[in-house]
Amino acid sequence: MNSRQDQLKAFDRLLTIMDELREKCPWDRKQTMESLRHLTIEETYELGDAILDKDMEEIRKELGDVLLHLVFYSKIGSETNDFDIADVANGICDKLRDRHPHIYGDVIVADEEEVKRNWENLKLKEGKKSVLEGVPRSLPAMVKANRIQDKVAGVGFDWEEPKQVFEKLQEELKELEDEVTENNSDLIEAEFGDVLFSMINYARFLKVNPENALERTNKKFIKRFQYLEGKAAEQGKALKDMSLAEMDVYWNEAKKV
Repeated sequence: MNSRQDQLKAFDRLLTIMDELREKCPWDRKQTMESLRHLTIEETYELGDAILDKDMEEIRKELGDVLLHLVFYSKIGSETNDFDIADVANGICDKLRDRHPHIYGDVIVADEEEVKRNWENLKLKEGKKSVLEGVPRSLPAMVKANRIQDKVAGVGFDWEEPKQVFEKLQEELKELEDEVTENNSDLIEAEFGDVLFSMINYARFLKVNPENALERTNKKFIKRFQYLEGKAAEQGKALKDMSLAEMDVYWNEAKKV
């Protein structure tokens, strides 16, 4: 691993290159925060893929891409005299110190859960009117639900044990079943949403990240389905012309690959 001196030198090198690109490169000079936004989101998802794949080399590369974007936004901010990279770094340092009084103050905590509760209470003391203010509006629905539940749990609005959450899930499933039986299209969507919300809450009690769990299943399904497609092609067949029984043979094979 690199020394702290080498780490600071590398970061200084990145800042220098950013200055040069912003001055000399037509594409970099043209960029705005708005034009970079969708690229940043894309880079973040690519980092997420690498993390799920446990590909450390790819994680390193994607972290570099994300870091570049952070430096880029800070460079643009400095050009309008709003903030620079030092303001960004000092801002998060100050926040971390303020939010960790059990490290930088005289507060004593018993465990991780108490740290989380203190974190949310400190946010309210800083002027936030709701613990949910920090949940981005544009988050994907599943991620947003997970963050909502995590945040309200931080101020004590939570079930006491997993069994209670599972019972709530069963209750929501029954309500969904009732609306499906009644063929009430207006309420089916609402009840289905309640089931998903309860499932995400149950995942939290099981210490499972629902987004990661679903994406792992997505990847597993893609791998197995592409195996099925490959086997069908070897037989000179199109999937639409195969029976479910025929496809099921290759699907079961794919589970063993």
